[in-house]
Amino acid sequence: MLPPAEPAGAIAAAGGVVWRPAGDDGIEIAIVHRPRYDDWSLPKGKLDAGEHALAAACREVVEETGLGVVAGRRGPTTQYAVDGVPKHVDYWLMRWVGGSFLPNDEVDELRWLAPEEAAACCTHEHDRLVITDAARTDVPREVSLLLVRHGRAGSKHEFEGPDELRPLDEKGRRQAQQLAEALAWFAPDDVLSAPKVRCTQTVEPLAERLGVDVRPSPRMGEEAFADDPDAGLAVVEELLAPRADPGVTVLCSQGAVIPSVLQALGVHGHGVRGLLPPAAKGSVWALGGRPGALVADYYRDFEADPDAP
Repeated sequence: MLPPAEPAGAIAAAGGVVWRPAGDDGIEIAIVHRPRYDDWSLPKGKLDAGEHALAAACREVVEETGLGVVAGRRGPTTQYAVDGVPKHVDYWLMRWVGGSFLPNDEVDELRWLAPEEAAACCTHEHDRLVITDAARTDVPREVSLLLVRHGRAGSKHEFEGPDELRPLDEKGRRQAQQLAEALAWFAPDDVLSAPKVRCTQTVEPLAERLGVDVRPSPRMGEEAFADDPDAGLAVVEELLAPRADPGVTVLCSQGAVIPSVLQALGVHGHGVRGLLPPAAKGSVWALGGRPGALVADYYRDFEADPDAP
C-alpha cells in the first residue's frame, strides 16, 4: 500500500534493507555506521529533486554501501521528527547481488549480521522495526511479477482506426519511459505484453533497456480474457510459481483484466473484500508468492514524490 500523505514541509527519505542468504535458510542484513552521527542504522538518505522514493532508496544504498542490489517488496514506512520537522522514510527489501563495501564520506563501516543481531546493534528503534519486518517468513522478500497497466493512449472515440492499433499519447510515452527507469531496479529478465499496440509500447522502452524482446501474451488481452478468464489467470499463476533461480517477469495488460486477476489472487481494493483493486493507467502491481502468502505492492505512478525538494 502507498504510505500516508505527509504535511507540507515534511522531509522525504528512502532506504533499503539489504539482505543475503545465510546458512539453514536464514539471512544476514547489512547495517552501516555513520561517523557524522556515530550511529548504526540502515542505509538511507533524502530524496533528490524530482525523485521517486524507489529510485532514491536504491541510489542511496548503492552510494553508501557500493553493493549491487535488486529491489524486492516494500518494507514499512517509518515516521519521526528531526528538529521538529516531520520526516518519513520509505524502505524496500533489497537482495545483495554482488559488490563489496568500501568506506566513504558517509559510511565508514558495514556489518553483515543475523536479523536479531542487526536489530540489537541498531541505534534507533525505527530501524529495528524495519529489520523485524524483513525477517518475516510468512511472505516472500522478493517479487516475481510486475503487472503493468498500459499508459495513457488518448480517446478511444477520437482515434481513427482499429482500437488494437491505438498508440500511446504524449503522457503515455512519458509513463513508458518512467517505467523503464523504475522497473529496472527489480532486475526483470522477461517482458510480456497483451496484443494491443498501447500495451506493447508501454513496455518497449524497458525491454530495450534490458536487451530483450517483448513477447506476446495473447490470453492477457481484454477480449481473450473475457472469453476465458481461467486461461488468463493460469498465465499469471504460472509466472508466480516458484523458480529454481530467482527471476522477475514484466507483464503489461489492460484495465478490464488486471483488477479481476488480482481479486482472484485474493487482492482487494483498500483491503476491503469485494472492492476491485485499483489499476490506473501506467500503474504497476509488484507481486510475489502465492495466494495466502502474497506480496502485492501497488505503484500508482513513478512521478516525483510530493515531498521531494
